[in-house]
Amino acid sequence: MADSRDRWFRHPFIMIEVKGLTKTFGAMKAVDNLTFTVKPGMVTGFLGPNGAGKSTTMRMILGLDRPAAGSALIDGKPYSELVQPLRTVGALLDAKWVHPNRSARAHLQWMAASNSLPKSRVDEVLHLVGLSEVAGKKAGGFSLGMSQRLGLAATLLGDPKVLLFDEPVNGLDPEGIHWIRNFMQRLAAEGRTVLVSSHLLSEMALTAEHLVVIGRGRLIADTTVSEFVNKSSESTVRVRSPQLDALRSALTSKGLTVREDGSGGQKALLVVDSSTEVIGAVAGSEGIVLHELASQRGSLEEAFMKLTGDDVQYHAESVDEMKGSL
Repeated sequence: MADSRDRWFRHPFIMIEVKGLTKTFGAMKAVDNLTFTVKPGMVTGFLGPNGAGKSTTMRMILGLDRPAAGSALIDGKPYSELVQPLRTVGALLDAKWVHPNRSARAHLQWMAASNSLPKSRVDEVLHLVGLSEVAGKKAGGFSLGMSQRLGLAATLLGDPKVLLFDEPVNGLDPEGIHWIRNFMQRLAAEGRTVLVSSHLLSEMALTAEHLVVIGRGRLIADTTVSEFVNKSSESTVRVRSPQLDALRSALTSKGLTVREDGSGGQKALLVVDSSTEVIGAVAGSEGIVLHELASQRGSLEEAFMKLTGDDVQYHAESVDEMKGSL
């Protein structure tokens, strides 16, 4: 088996470079002067509310839509200039984009032939995604999850250096989601460039190392997952004590921001932007007994909602509004 150095040599650094990308549909700007770079060796999550322009951006990267301004380059070239593009780029944008009367194997065979890829590669990728047993069945009868796996097989045909996935876990069961998470991370670890969009923020928190976040076609953030969460969500420490009033007074006297927290049916305090070490030291100096002392880090979902709330194009009623209308 080849070691990691061999893999990095086989897949030299290739980046996706988006520069000033703009796309309009009539009077609406779907993508607005968007600039970012997707680097190899990590999974980059592409996030944004519905209508933010994620799919349109991916389509422009792949040359399926023409930008009004700006450029999208892969290895310094537009997609249209790539020779045998499946050897450079694999993409899954629409899992159901398959002729329903073609078998999984036939679908992949014509794709392989179009890029002068060996027929043996078809059975290899079918095995990789777990579709060997249904390779002869018509794709039109596949569930969404099976179609996603067939789409993944298509992206891998040319052993590409760059991979783009638009909502790749749609329709997958928990085992399938876990499998594709590990699979994308393994591809990135081999030195490939991996860009993936998803609305499952909890899954993105586990999968991606870097994030590109957009809203209404504009760039909101281009940073690591940890930096995005830390800067855009509130970190607190939950502390519980039989001497809660004394603890509150001691903490506020040190200039700490304290709120009450009744979650879990037990009274506690939430201390904002502090640490367990600081709170423990304050309590110890005052002789206050603690029953709970736990840091609570903000979530990717919380950070995402905070940063993109003003860029959501379609708003549903809140829970309280729904209650009032029932």
